[in-house]
Amino acid sequence: MTDPSQKYQSLIDWLADSPLSDWQPSIAEQINEQLRIERWGDMPGWNRCLERLPEIDPLTMDFKKDVSIGDPGLMDKGRRLQLQATLMDLHPWRKGPYNLFGLNIDTEWRSDWKWDRVLPHIEPLKNRLVLDIGCGNGYHCWRMLGEGASRVIGIDPSPKSVYQFYAIKHFAGEEHPIDVLPFGIEHMPAKLKAFDTVFSMGVLYHRRSPMDHLLELKELLRNGGQLVIETLIIEGKDGESLLPKGRYAKMPNVWFLPSADTLISWMKKVGLRNPRLVDQCKTTSEEQRSTDWMTFDSLETFLDPEDANKTIEGYPAPIRAVFIAEAPAS
Repeated sequence: MTDPSQKYQSLIDWLADSPLSDWQPSIAEQINEQLRIERWGDMPGWNRCLERLPEIDPLTMDFKKDVSIGDPGLMDKGRRLQLQATLMDLHPWRKGPYNLFGLNIDTEWRSDWKWDRVLPHIEPLKNRLVLDIGCGNGYHCWRMLGEGASRVIGIDPSPKSVYQFYAIKHFAGEEHPIDVLPFGIEHMPAKLKAFDTVFSMGVLYHRRSPMDHLLELKELLRNGGQLVIETLIIEGKDGESLLPKGRYAKMPNVWFLPSADTLISWMKKVGLRNPRLVDQCKTTSEEQRSTDWMTFDSLETFLDPEDANKTIEGYPAPIRAVFIAEAPAS
């Protein structure tokens, strides 16, 4: 793509008369800068992957129960295997699962399980403008669209994740009001105060300053908008948090893992209303694991082989929790 922003023309046009209109003058240049071919040596191969995807009317699709696109009867086994080989050029597939014409993309994460934990606790998404921060290839964005969101914008700085989203949208159809932009939260305009719902799932522990991240999230929400945070926590009292000395579960970029009460205190400190814990569970190797679509190491090798309650470094094993709060009404 000589001009990657062309993929986003419908979004750019929509921005002009939207609550995000201040973003429109700069967004095309931002996209093109983030997806410059000089920055990413593998990009020509990703482009060839998209070019090889077949043009086919899916006839059926569902984003509410899962992300399933295409009647399996439209592809014989040979075409399905060819599609699989093409999509493998975008390996590793971490967020999912997806089903394309009967081809099951069995991703590292059972992201549908996370969605099942989150969905019962949030305000209905029907007709809401939604932002999903650190969305990966956009799996949860499709589920948000399935719940009736008027428009979903996902952001993730990984260009390969963006290309995976392009591949899925190729089959779903460009007309859907859903986009994944090659951005981190730092690329968002300051103090937009525009989104009805903002999701930050699997991001907080990667931020060096969790308080700054919470403030950024708050300033993206319209007055009274809802914030959904899913993050790693530790068991502990208010005021307690873990700052790993090195890696955590083999991840080099983990900073603060607060207790639930600590994170609630942080959310109150930045002015979010009624912060509350709505779900908490241990991550298991059934939810995060190596598959044919993600052949690298996964959770099983990140934990102590003799004690699954500890990471390989000796820290408490991952506990994931969901928090919800609202922006002030005015």
